[in-house]
Amino acid sequence: MNWNGLTRAALLGSLLSLAGCPKPGNTDSPDASTPEDSTGYEWDGGYVPLEEAGNWPDPVPERYSPCGFATSNAGGCDFDTFDLSACDQNSLANAGTDGPYVLSTRQEDANGAFLYRTVGALALSNDGGTSYLDGRAATESRQGNARLFSTVTTLADGGTRKFAAVTCEAPQAPGFTGCYAFCRNGRLLSRATFKSERLTRRAGEAEASGLELVSESHVDIGMPADVYVTQGHAYVVSVNHVTRTGGLTVFDVSNKAAPVKVKTVEMAGDSYWNGVWAKGNALYVASNDKGVLVFDISSPANPQLVKSLPASTRINTHTLFVDGNRLYATLATGVALFDITSPLNPLELNRYAPYDTLPHDMFAVGDRLYVNYSDQGYVVVDVSNPNDLQTLGRYDYPDQYSHASAVGTFAGRTIAFMGGEGPGEHLRVLDVTDPANIVKIGEFQLRPNLSIHNMLLVGKKLYVAWYQEGVRVLDVSNPTKPTEVAYFNTWRESDPHEADYFEGAMGIRLPGDGFIYTVDTVRGLLILREK
Repeated sequence: MNWNGLTRAALLGSLLSLAGCPKPGNTDSPDASTPEDSTGYEWDGGYVPLEEAGNWPDPVPERYSPCGFATSNAGGCDFDTFDLSACDQNSLANAGTDGPYVLSTRQEDANGAFLYRTVGALALSNDGGTSYLDGRAATESRQGNARLFSTVTTLADGGTRKFAAVTCEAPQAPGFTGCYAFCRNGRLLSRATFKSERLTRRAGEAEASGLELVSESHVDIGMPADVYVTQGHAYVVSVNHVTRTGGLTVFDVSNKAAPVKVKTVEMAGDSYWNGVWAKGNALYVASNDKGVLVFDISSPANPQLVKSLPASTRINTHTLFVDGNRLYATLATGVALFDITSPLNPLELNRYAPYDTLPHDMFAVGDRLYVNYSDQGYVVVDVSNPNDLQTLGRYDYPDQYSHASAVGTFAGRTIAFMGGEGPGEHLRVLDVTDPANIVKIGEFQLRPNLSIHNMLLVGKKLYVAWYQEGVRVLDVSNPTKPTEVAYFNTWRESDPHEADYFEGAMGIRLPGDGFIYTVDTVRGLLILREK
C-alpha cells in the first residue's frame, strides 16, 4: 500500500499492507440478507452536491513540536539526529509512560516546509516490558526526560532501515509531542514532527449500544484479517504480524454461543493470507505469495488445497470478490477476472490494470466493477465484455487512499458508500449512476485519525468494521445523511497492543442467519447480534 510515494509508506513501517478485506456481492451471496427497514423512510433521490475538500479541509498545521533535526545526515536516527534544545523537557515528567498512543505526524522537507500528514502508533511500556513503534518491537534510550524509541531492520542487501521517535515535551499531558525520523544505512531520509493522543474508547461510550456479544473465539495464528461464513463454518484468514505467521483457521459455528475450532491450515513460506470468499464447495483465499488459493470445502471442516492461480510467485493478491460466476482478485497492479462457472477450476479471463499502483479492493454487481484504486481514487469499470474492459469514470480527491466500498440502489439511483483508509479518511457517499459524472452527496466521520477498514450494505443499513472504533451500524435509508444506530467496541485498551495503527475490527460478514461475524486483530472471531 502506498500513500503518495514510498516515503510515506516507509514512515508507517510498511503496515499499510495489512489492510483490506472484501465485501458481500449480489443477492445470491449468503451475505445479502435484507432485513426490514425500521425507519420506514423513503428517500426521493434528491440531494445537494457536496464540495470535495479532501480529507483535511482545515489549514496546513504548524509544526507539532519545537524539536528539530541537527543536520541532514546526523546520527542515523539516534539522539544526535535530533535537536531538543527548544523542548520543555521538564514537562515530560507528566507525560504518559505506558499504553497505546496514536501519533499525528507532519512530514516536512529539509527546510521544515510542510509536505503531508500521516499517522503512526506507539505503545509504551514502563515496567521493563517491550515498547512498540509502528508494529515493531522498539529499543529505548533516554536523555534526561526525553525518550527515544527506535526500530532497526536488516535489508536483503545487508543495509539497515531505521525508524525513530523522540519525545520533546508534554504541553497537554499525558499526551506528548516530538520528532520522527526515517533513516537508511545511517542516512536521514525523512523527518516529521508529531503530537500524540492516548488511544481510548470514544468519550462517553459504553462497550455497546444496539449490539450484543454472543461469543468470542481466539485465533492462534498471525493477525486475523478477514472472515467468510458458509456451510455452518467460519473461515478466518490471518496475515503475518511481528513474529507470528498467518494462515487459515476454521470454526464450526453451528452453536453461535460456543464455536469450535476444527482446523488450522498453515503453509511454510506462504502465510500472508488477507482475504477469503466462497462459492459452492470452493473456498478462495488471497495469498500475498501464491495468488488465489483454491480449497475444496465439500467437507467444510477439512479444507483441501486444490490449486493456486496464476502459476507465479509474489503476485501480491490482497483481496477477493465473488459476483455470480465471476471471481475478481487483486493481482499486483491490476484486478484479474476469473470465470468460476466451475468453482473449483477458475479460468482467468482478463486483467484490468490502467494504473501503476496497487488496487486495494473492489465491489461488483452485474456489468459494473467498482475498484478502490488506493491513491488513484475510486474507479468504475464496464466488465460486460471481459475481453474489452472499459473505464467508465473515476472519483478522486486530495491525499486519497480509496480502500473499500459497497454499492446499492436507492430511489432508482446507484449509490456507492466508499471508505478511505488512513489519517483524515472517512465514509463518502457517492452517486455513481452516471460514472462519468460521480457526485458526492453525503459523508460520515468519527475520529479523524481512525479510519474504516471494511463495510457491507444490507438493505438500508451499512455495517462497518472501523478498526479501533469497532463495529458501527449506520442507517443509510437517506444516503445523504448516514446516521449511526448501533455499535460494538471490539477494541479494548486493556488488551495487549503492539502499536499497530491498523488494529481492531477488520473483516465483517452477515450471512443471513441473524448474526454479525467480525474479526478483531487481537480478540479473533466475534459473533454479534442486533438487539
